[in-house]
Amino acid sequence: MTFQITGLAAETFAHLPSLTEAELAVHNIQKIVADVSPGFPCRVSLQDAAIGETLYLLNHTYHDEATPYRGSHAIFVREGAAEYVPAKGEVPEVLARRLISIRGFNAAHDMVAADVVKGAGLGAAIPSMLASEGVAYLHLHNAKPGCFAARVDPVR
Repeated sequence: MTFQITGLAAETFAHLPSLTEAELAVHNIQKIVADVSPGFPCRVSLQDAAIGETLYLLNHTYHDEATPYRGSHAIFVREGAAEYVPAKGEVPEVLARRLISIRGFNAAHDMVAADVVKGAGLGAAIPSMLASEGVAYLHLHNAKPGCFAARVDPVR
């Protein structure tokens, strides 16, 4: 089974550069500059920020469903990031180089499967989990910090 990995929509974060430091602070958003690379994975471009790039660190509700598994966590978004849509079956390098927690959700948005894999193994692990009984879609998280990385849907 093939799959499609998707990051977050650029339009959701397009307003961030227009906010003042005070406005960012009201929303608990931090403006930072990448000082290492890799190390700051952007959830829109699905790339690590380069040293010197500006990013926003903010809390994002990645699973906004009527379920006990509703979730939010801190994410990084590069300033002016362009949305990247990988090819079907492609695992972007930003995921392939990390330890990834895969969480499988059913049609009712409840978690029904989970695993942790080295990112280099995602190409095999994703189709396997999508083929599991009751799994409708997946969420990928960076396993160590626990933050949301991307969504995965089956392509039928």
